[in-house]
Amino acid sequence: MFGNTLSTTIRSGALLISGVALAVSTLAVATGASASSVRPSQLATERAAIARFQAADQRLQDVGWKLARGNVAFCETVVPSVGLQLQDLASYGKPRIARAALGFEGDFAVQTAARGSPAALSGAFAVNREIARLGSADPNAWEAEARRHWERLTRAHDHVDRLLRERGRIVLGFADGSQSELQPVPVCATRFELASEGARAMADGERVLIGMEFPGFEYDEARFAGVVAHELAHNVLGHSDWLDRNGRSQRNVRRIEREADRLMPWLLANAGYDPEAAVRFMTSWGPWNDGWIFRNRSHDGWDERAEFIAGEIPRIRALLAANRKADWSTQFRREVDPMAGFAD
Repeated sequence: MFGNTLSTTIRSGALLISGVALAVSTLAVATGASASSVRPSQLATERAAIARFQAADQRLQDVGWKLARGNVAFCETVVPSVGLQLQDLASYGKPRIARAALGFEGDFAVQTAARGSPAALSGAFAVNREIARLGSADPNAWEAEARRHWERLTRAHDHVDRLLRERGRIVLGFADGSQSELQPVPVCATRFELASEGARAMADGERVLIGMEFPGFEYDEARFAGVVAHELAHNVLGHSDWLDRNGRSQRNVRRIEREADRLMPWLLANAGYDPEAAVRFMTSWGPWNDGWIFRNRSHDGWDERAEFIAGEIPRIRALLAANRKADWSTQFRREVDPMAGFAD
């Protein structure tokens, strides 16, 4: 976990890994918009805001896909994914203006297609391409209740996820009448979500959530991948469930944070990144951002964390040289007993 603030007021639709995505709006849906009914300055501002959010989300999804795909051989829970992320304009703060800005008749469109994923490789899923059908379903026909629009986007992602599991493929129809079929590939079961506000990075067992203002967005891709790998490590190691069983004391939190730090370079290496990027991330981020941590000592100091990370790298490099992959499922030394707290 990194940072100290995170807004969950608005979240993007998630990469279709485990099929659940959230987007929350505090405004009621407004329909019947046209570009002529909205001031040009509003349209320009809305387009810029959407583009900024999508650019950050694209970066997160690209990195998340590489990590989830590159470590699939070692994750306990694996799911089918096409790397497609949807958007529902009813979940935006100002849906009427968003529709006018993007020129949409409906609400659903491509948010991102993660680099290297089936959706991206197909060439059909350009950002903001309007989508009319998910399989045989028209998501625009589903009701979007006031102040609960995120439920419709969740339903859309759940629907796609179910089709991928049950049929091993999905056909998506576009507003222009064309369609494209996608076949999934297996990935580690974690969703990656971008919050429109806040500077925190966190994981909850199923999702990795990062705020738009997180400082790591300013780093090169490999260092940014370090923080995503840290949060993914919490999920693949089952830390949320472990804390639920064993208590969220400072000692326990410190143990799982150290374990996530140490797994960072393993996840990076299997995704094709230099494992040293985990150290570079910590030495870039730590001196400026972990002062608040020292008040409760639930984490090691940033310099200690960098040392623990660096200590994993010789073993990782040896495994890469011998096997081309670093099997953390059998070779990584745990800080905690993953079975601790289970009843006999």
